[in-house]
Amino acid sequence: MGYRVLLVDDHQILRQGLKSLLEREDDLQVVGEAADGRAAVKMARELHPQIVVMDISMPGLNGIDATRQILSALPDVKVLALSAHSDAKLVGETLQGGASGFLLKDVAVEELVSGIRTVMSGHTYLSPRIAHLAGTEYLSTSSNGGGRSRLSVREREVLQLIAEGKATKEVAAVLGVGVKTAETHRRSIMEKLNIDSVAELTKYAIREGLTALEQ
Repeated sequence: MGYRVLLVDDHQILRQGLKSLLEREDDLQVVGEAADGRAAVKMARELHPQIVVMDISMPGLNGIDATRQILSALPDVKVLALSAHSDAKLVGETLQGGASGFLLKDVAVEELVSGIRTVMSGHTYLSPRIAHLAGTEYLSTSSNGGGRSRLSVREREVLQLIAEGKATKEVAAVLGVGVKTAETHRRSIMEKLNIDSVAELTKYAIREGLTALEQ
């Protein structure tokens, strides 16, 4: 049957194209597709894929935090990140989040297939154009931490939703919590980051790669 693959990307055309290309390979089986990080976490728990090909910049819940949540529930799953951006901080944050590889979206399908097989064999795979960025950035991310690392999983979710323009009531609805709970998370985030306005929170989230750059 081959390796069980879950595809995660907020662009349907890209997902369909990837699925068509991957299923030409005898050792790869696409078992599901998700359009955002929150759906990816749910589907991973239901489908138990062996590897998740994960877009990083997605609305609602980005790929880095989706990776953290998937690996927390299913530590044996491998995650291969896909991104249009080669920023060193983003690469380091993604690896720190538990991804086993990082590919740029403009790679040839042969490199994607090679990346999947490499990751499934227990090794890390990085696109050649970003490999030189990852080592020092990963180490600096691990040793120095940062404001974002002080936030809880739920606080990172709340921060992304706020940065994407959602009001407190909308944040509460998305996360299935009370409005007071959402407001408490917002205050906690501001205190931890020493930020006192939603505008500055949004700038911080964009700068840290928490929300899609194209939005």
